[in-house]
Amino acid sequence: AADAKNAAVLLTPENEPAVARWVEVHGKSAGAEWLPLTLDTFLSSDRSTLTREADGSVSAGGDRPEKDTYTVAATTAFTNVTALRLEVLRDERLPMKGPGRQDNGNLHLSEFEVRLLAAGSTNGTKLKIKRATADFDQEGWTIQHALDGNEKTAWGIYPRVGESHVAVFEFESPVKLAAGAKLVVALKQLHGGGHLIGRFRLSATDSPGANAEAVLPLVSAGLKVSREQRTAEQRLAIAAHALRQHAQDESAKLPAPAQVFAVKFGMEPKPVHILKRVDIDKLGKLAEPGALAAIAELPGRFALANPKREADRRVALADWLADPRNPLTWRSAANRVWHFHFGRGLCDTPSDFGKMGGVPSHPELLDWLACELRDGGSLKRIHRLIVTSATYRQSSQCLVTSNQSSARRPLITNHLPLTNHFSDPTTTDANNTYLWRMNRSRLDAESFRDAVLTVSGRLDLTLGGPGVQHFKLSKGPQATPKVDYTPFDWDAPGAGRRSIYRVVWRGIADPFMEALDFPDAALLQPTRPFSASALQALTLFNNDFVLRHSEHFAARVEKLGADAPSRAKAAVRLAFQRAATPEEVRAMSAYAEQHGLAALGRVLFNSNEFLFIN
Repeated sequence: AADAKNAAVLLTPENEPAVARWVEVHGKSAGAEWLPLTLDTFLSSDRSTLTREADGSVSAGGDRPEKDTYTVAATTAFTNVTALRLEVLRDERLPMKGPGRQDNGNLHLSEFEVRLLAAGSTNGTKLKIKRATADFDQEGWTIQHALDGNEKTAWGIYPRVGESHVAVFEFESPVKLAAGAKLVVALKQLHGGGHLIGRFRLSATDSPGANAEAVLPLVSAGLKVSREQRTAEQRLAIAAHALRQHAQDESAKLPAPAQVFAVKFGMEPKPVHILKRVDIDKLGKLAEPGALAAIAELPGRFALANPKREADRRVALADWLADPRNPLTWRSAANRVWHFHFGRGLCDTPSDFGKMGGVPSHPELLDWLACELRDGGSLKRIHRLIVTSATYRQSSQCLVTSNQSSARRPLITNHLPLTNHFSDPTTTDANNTYLWRMNRSRLDAESFRDAVLTVSGRLDLTLGGPGVQHFKLSKGPQATPKVDYTPFDWDAPGAGRRSIYRVVWRGIADPFMEALDFPDAALLQPTRPFSASALQALTLFNNDFVLRHSEHFAARVEKLGADAPSRAKAAVRLAFQRAATPEEVRAMSAYAEQHGLAALGRVLFNSNEFLFIN
């Protein structure tokens, strides 16, 4: 309503109190006396033709360059100037009636600069501007951009084109004008695209800075007279300005907006046809909403009241997946849990339970676990069940040889096929399919990082909140920014948070995590890859993360012991969660005395006992 100057809305009795309050508070400041500058010269740095108008304004015509700077030298009757006012004026001759020369009526003022030129001088003194205000700012193009020294930013007024606007620039201190002194104003319009000012007027005031507010002359004139003496046009202009400012003030009091996820029902789903001989030009019958028909206990097609409603299709699929009669969901979930603990699932293709996938090594056990998960509904219960089992608590060391098999045979006969009860499992079941020992598995990248943080005393257990970027972002050659992991400060706030809060940049991997087989986030990977290479050892020994936390580990160990042997024992206790042997104490004490406790920490972090789960 304020933009449209809708009197039926702005001048209602309901709005009168808000307008009256604004006039009472801002009436004096908005009613400052402004006098147009007396123009001596006005020049264009490019091809624009500047013309003085009868009202003291300057209009731009002729060719429209991409960029331009208008320079105005002028005098004023004031001997002390506290602020300058720039009016960009509506003009019927301009595109969209201005006030800009761009085809859409907009303008971009990149910089507003003022110099004081003493009489007879050719080099002016640049004046400092403390504050700038405007009656309207385009979103993202505020009047503050005219003072930031950046030619790529600017003040704009779109979409409120076709009307006049005003900006006020307050000096840091009053400018004293001696006889013959001039003010030289530069209006830099360097953003490009022909966003030039079409018509403007400059005015000065000697009112105190707090009294110089950016309001249109029509508003200022109306505030200088009593309410009864104002014209209808002045009353409407004051109401529009006051209510717009009131709305902005009230909006500023609102709490910061919170980002939420919103869902909108889509349009009718596109029809999908069965293709004859896989030819996209030969459409067969229409495919109906459904799921796998191979699940005998569940229908292969969804019975929907409205098949054209996409939300109903999604609900039907969710119900099908979570149905207690659907063995696929529960087997897959149970297999995933087993895979997490043993490094390999009972079915070694966790993403494929079909004909092309692997055959479960223990199908009855998989079904039993799936039923436990389905009926109990507790993942914690399944985790506890597995980690307290005799199978999980086995050692991963291969102690069975052809000469020792009799000692271990009672423990493995329940796992191996009957024909292999008297065979050596290292040859009969070299892949440990039947779990006659625990699988040897290494900590994954995230677990290793969190383990180092834990033993060094730097793990931050804060829950929730935004993720932490372990890299520095800068502008890249194209749309993708440059991601640099090298300069990250490992003592920065949040650097010690758990790896679950680590920001993963898809396509630009963290070299440290990548060396430890962290998967490519741009690809779908059902299982973690495993590799053992010299690069991993070098990374674990020389990466900045390891180096810095070795120092924190050393500082922690130093507080736990008074001499080298006691510190060696403390280091082993922290890193391996066991007591050190006498041989380890002697070797580690000597190493720490020669190379320091931080170097000992690097050795422990790189050891098999720290890296691998026994």
